[in-house]
Amino acid sequence: MPESGLIKGYEKQLTMLPDQIIRSKRKTLSISINESAELIVRAPNRISDQKIQDFINEKESWITRNQSVVKARAKDTTKDKNMLLYLGTLFPLKADNDAKKISFNGEEFLADPQNNEKTNKSLKMWYKNKFKEVAVPRLFYFAKKHNLQVNQVRIKEQRTLWGSCSSRNNINLNFLLIMAPLKVIDYVIIHELVHTIHKNHSVNFWNAVEEIMPNYKEAKHWLKENGYRLRTL
Repeated sequence: MPESGLIKGYEKQLTMLPDQIIRSKRKTLSISINESAELIVRAPNRISDQKIQDFINEKESWITRNQSVVKARAKDTTKDKNMLLYLGTLFPLKADNDAKKISFNGEEFLADPQNNEKTNKSLKMWYKNKFKEVAVPRLFYFAKKHNLQVNQVRIKEQRTLWGSCSSRNNINLNFLLIMAPLKVIDYVIIHELVHTIHKNHSVNFWNAVEEIMPNYKEAKHWLKENGYRLRTL
């Protein structure tokens, strides 16, 4: 028995459903794909479910393409499970039964193979301390050189942001950036420093970033293509 047009149309509407809908006071619809390849929709409080589904249907090819990218990246990271990133370079992680905490000798990381949870915590602390050593002096160097005023600097792990700058010029930096090349760390630092004078991403903002770092687009592209590798802890 042939299907009716109504049933066919209904099936088409439900070909792709969101994994999560986050409603708020926002005025526009947006979609994103998280690290688990889930479809996340952010929507105004009063918009109908039908309009949300119509929006998803319009973006189906984009959603499918980006979910495929995320899934491919997930497979890619499993290849590096015995390697650790530091300043853009992969170093081997070797077992050391006598290691009380993770260490780095310039060529390889050493850790206790019997306690993965302890090793992970130790690695995060090592990354955080190294990032403070590397990034904080560079931030104040660029701030002083370009006469940019910073109030406070906080170093922490963030799920979605590499950095942020508040209205009071308090800057947050994600210590997982220590896995990225130095030029990428500089880019994020400069990006947030410029936000102390431009609180948006206007043409003036990007011109100011480029004036300080003419090749910032290379670092920005690296972070876009490889940022997922920094979030595998």
